[in-house]
Amino acid sequence: MPDETTIARERIDRLRAMAREAVGEGREDRAREYVHTARRIAERHRLRLPREFERSICRSCDTFLVPGRNARVRTQSGHVVVTCSCGEHSRYPYR
Repeated sequence: MPDETTIARERIDRLRAMAREAVGEGREDRAREYVHTARRIAERHRLRLPREFERSICRSCDTFLVPGRNARVRTQSGHVVVTCSCGEHSRYPYR
């Protein structure tokens, strides 16, 4: 029988997939709810969100980021800079 953290990770993965589908259908408000729910599940169970999920959401407005649609992606001196449509910036190093 799976423990609580395994179930929580599965729910977070499912919510990530649902958020991606919702953005593809043009339902950004629904995707924001999925992201918000996934973040709360992770907090409740003291888990980190997977890196690819963490980097595809805005920390400020919980939007699922899609480059060219609601996010701008640029490289700048060894970093990838992702700018959300709300104005929030995220920087990630690259090699």
